[in-house]
Amino acid sequence: MAGDRHRAFELAEPLSAADHVLGPPDSRVTVIEYGDFECPNCKQAAPAVKLLLARHAGQVRFAYRHFPLEGVHPHAAQAAQATEAAAAENRFWEMHDLLFDNQPRLQLEDLRKYAATLKLDLAHFDSAMQAGRYLPVVRKHMDTGERSGVRSTPAFFINNRIQDVSFGLGSLFDAIDAALKSK
Repeated sequence: MAGDRHRAFELAEPLSAADHVLGPPDSRVTVIEYGDFECPNCKQAAPAVKLLLARHAGQVRFAYRHFPLEGVHPHAAQAAQATEAAAAENRFWEMHDLLFDNQPRLQLEDLRKYAATLKLDLAHFDSAMQAGRYLPVVRKHMDTGERSGVRSTPAFFINNRIQDVSFGLGSLFDAIDAALKSK
């Protein structure tokens, strides 16, 4: 039983080629966020993550995984699928940023407008969204998050260990600084 509890604080699924990653693969520190595009706390975290990456350029690798809290955020899973449709055209991060910039507007017609803004193939986007083509990717992220102990968003892992940010993102910066010093 104690082993199960300990395991819940470790990342259940290592990074893979399928993950959306910023930063060099040989970075000293890897940060993984499980997020929800409709979550106000995730929206607040997005600029902090950009600052973190700028502050530690070349030393930190960042990955984003989906963890839509569908019970409270009815458009979050659909928004996550839209980023995956954009990822099929190598535009994940642009869609990621657009969704957080326009968080109150995440209905399907809004997502389609963002796809058009990014000049995505709208026929592919519409087809993918209608068919739920990328829902399995979103569900896989949710499953790995649950197996890793994620219960709310944003949830951050630093070098595969969960980092408590419930008292603010300052603890994330402090933990990354400590991890960089220890390497």
